[in-house]
Amino acid sequence: MRNNKGFTLIELIMVTIILGILAAVAIPRYMTTVTMAEAAAEDAVISSIRAGLETYATEQLMESGRRTWPDSPWSALATKPSGYTTDATDANVDGEWTYNTTSLKITHQRDDNSQFSWAYAKGTQSGGAADVGTLGPRVSL
Repeated sequence: MRNNKGFTLIELIMVTIILGILAAVAIPRYMTTVTMAEAAAEDAVISSIRAGLETYATEQLMESGRRTWPDSPWSALATKPSGYTTDATDANVDGEWTYNTTSLKITHQRDDNSQFSWAYAKGTQSGGAADVGTLGPRVSL
């Protein structure tokens, strides 16, 4: 009687097919999770910027009697976000945060090279219609 140990070719093919199916399902779910995590991190940074701008406006109100926002949104933050650069153009490096002084937009580049921006307007700084600015929603570049 022969006592063969090992797997048959059919068994090996079936295991390979099962692993292929699992990989086909898992990889897209992983990529979606990474994208959602990057969006959540961006939301956290933008929330921090909004809070910093409100704090800055309140301080300006106490100093000068008028709520104002700074020319650059980064000026209102005590701690800049990871990846912040003083580059005045759109973000072009993975994880980079910039303020484009030409288009007046905060820009961020994700690790997958997709770029997003938020319009920033400091508002009217003088006169009877003086008002704080606005920080727009996320827009894909």
